[in-house]
Amino acid sequence: MLVCIPKVLDAQQLADVRALLAQAGDAWVDGRATAGYQGAPVKFNQQIDERSETALQCQRIILTALERHPLFISAALPNIVYPPMFNRYGEGMHFGAHVDGSVRIHPHNGRKLRTDISATLFLTDQQEYDGGELQVEDTYGVHSVKLDAGDMVVYPATSLHTVTPITRGMRMGCFFWIQSLIRDDGQRAMLFDLDNAIQTLNQTQADEIARRKLIGVYHNLLRQWSET
Repeated sequence: MLVCIPKVLDAQQLADVRALLAQAGDAWVDGRATAGYQGAPVKFNQQIDERSETALQCQRIILTALERHPLFISAALPNIVYPPMFNRYGEGMHFGAHVDGSVRIHPHNGRKLRTDISATLFLTDQQEYDGGELQVEDTYGVHSVKLDAGDMVVYPATSLHTVTPITRGMRMGCFFWIQSLIRDDGQRAMLFDLDNAIQTLNQTQADEIARRKLIGVYHNLLRQWSET
């Protein structure tokens, strides 16, 4: 399930994050520092040191925004969110085809986190650079994603994906992973569709008893499938 989530960051939040990243200086390091054996040979970008004060300040802004975004909650059903990381791609930089690692160590508490969902939050508008599309491959083919600053895409972490080479400008982004309450992507997709249907029925003031029954089905499925 690939879901585009608009306006995760408002204009002020976006400006604050971009200003912090622009002033990060030596906090920008080689992106291969955190790549696994599969990713390192094909990764060519820069990212913010996870231990830096810049990273911590930007993380607080983004995590606060995520907690308040209903579409993100509905699509991801988050249990644990890995602290957001930040990268940039200049001309010629890219990230070749890879699958994200299945387990990561939380940098703040040392706990293991299963990566069910990958997320990319765009911090640069499309007009500011050429190339740099996120390409995600699934059973239906390759999906190319390039969104406006403040918008985000989430997709299964099991997907083969790449970032195409930058041919002009600079692409800045935020990336992280989610351990969902629902491990299975197919089950998550069904719950997402059911939740969207319920919200539509609520907006149209459809039969109250029927809506109440559907809400009960949603929560009973969530209760049955969830892992906490």
